[in-house]
Amino acid sequence: MIDALTLDQLRVFAAVADTGSFRSAGRRLSRVQSAVSHAIANMEGQLGVTLFDRSGRRPVMTPQGQALLANARDILLRVDALRARAQGLGEGVELELPIVVDTLFPIAAVGTALNALRAAYPTVATRVSVLPLGGPIDALLTGSHTLGIIAGEHFRHPRIAVEALSSVQMVAVVGAGHPLARRPPSDAALGTPELADHLQIVQSDPSTLTEGRDFAVLSPQTCRVSGQDTKHALILAGVGWGRLPLWLVERDLAEGRLLRLPTDSLGRASQVATETYLAHRIDLPLGPAARALAAALRDAG
Repeated sequence: MIDALTLDQLRVFAAVADTGSFRSAGRRLSRVQSAVSHAIANMEGQLGVTLFDRSGRRPVMTPQGQALLANARDILLRVDALRARAQGLGEGVELELPIVVDTLFPIAAVGTALNALRAAYPTVATRVSVLPLGGPIDALLTGSHTLGIIAGEHFRHPRIAVEALSSVQMVAVVGAGHPLARRPPSDAALGTPELADHLQIVQSDPSTLTEGRDFAVLSPQTCRVSGQDTKHALILAGVGWGRLPLWLVERDLAEGRLLRLPTDSLGRASQVATETYLAHRIDLPLGPAARALAAALRDAG
């Protein structure tokens, strides 16, 4: 009778399949060999099939056993996931953890932190959004995301708690085929008037928090884009100049596809540090998984 199958029988079946013998399975499960043999015999009787050929020195899985092993493992995995989720609910562990990340923050560091989170809380689903400017603060205020990483000093709100995380180096760059890249190295550093003569690629804000404000926009000629990848691609194509995080363009600079703009109008040697911060709603305490991810981000940052 299949209804009489137990999880214990399935675990014994999987252990014998993994170890290759009843004796080794017994050692793994801390049982005597006869108990393992009895459990397999009962399971075979209930299923009406032979799982192992015992005619040789070691049990050999039959084709029927091989066909059923995948189902047995699937059931055991699902039960283990159910048990872990139930334990998490009892401890207040989140079912899902949505995180919003500023485009300037290195996404590889987020990946490292998510790997650490998965190791500690494998049943917690995650959702990652990458937004520029006021987007992360807006996502936290609306409650669509639990934990955020914001960049710069322009975005603060009394309902948002922030904690310094790391610095991101921003550098003003231009594509190798752009007219600004063809200036003789001996020429004087570019001032604001010279930069204003050329199109600047600017990130637009998906939120209303920066309405009527611009940051480090020096040219009246702008091309506003919705994503950092688009901004990067347009600068590489020579459409205009702009500022990008050094971690994103370091290889382009090393291989000559991009050049630093010779200007002190956007930091010394066209480079300036931007601080990043962990952020969350003050009135929404972080759960265990969010706290673990925050700790991992501190380590990764």
